[in-house]
Amino acid sequence: MSPYDVLQRPVLSEKAVGGVERGTYAFFVHPDASRTQVKDAVERVFKVDVVKVNIQKVRGKEKRMGRYVGRTAERKKALVKVAEGQRIQQLEGLT
Repeated sequence: MSPYDVLQRPVLSEKAVGGVERGTYAFFVHPDASRTQVKDAVERVFKVDVVKVNIQKVRGKEKRMGRYVGRTAERKKALVKVAEGQRIQQLEGLT
């Protein structure tokens, strides 16, 4: 799996953007991606040193449209901590 397949998109929630000041970035990643694959992908794509990777499964929510019920897709989220003093410049102005 290539690094561009592992990282799907950054998470742009208020909590995730607040973590950027502390050097923590959040990404939605491929459902089969492991911690080491996420670490390698971030290091290769953004050219930074990754210190720590935490992975969360985000369960799909139930949505209704009248009497019809469905679910949103389940996703996998990775919280990536970069080395002290390093930043991902491409994600700095997103909010």
